Amino acid sequence: MIKKEFILSKQLLRSGTSIGAMIREAEHAESKSDFIHKFAIAQKEANESIYWLELLKATDYLNEKEFENINNDAISILKLITSILKTSKNHLETKKVSKLINH
Repeated sequence: MIKKEFILSKQLLRSGTSIGAMIREAEHAESKSDFIHKFAIAQKEANESIYWLELLKATDYLNEKEFENINNDAISILKLITSILKTSKNHLETKKVSKLINH
């Protein structure tokens, strides 16, 4: 039983810390496209983290209150990343269209 909890917790730790790592990499992206790519990976990792939280709750390693608190934070992070990603994609598309119109 402890081994299952360790495996699930390890997966959550991996995906959760990957979010921060990708955002840190995006701070020094080589281009707008690279920035978007890094945030897309962070978005996937945030979504995966929510999955692992759900599994920890489903297997009773997290009680309802613990799950709700952590899951709400995780959902907020996912929404924030998604918003940044959408805005960045829109700016990139606007820039591409502007270049086409001006040439």
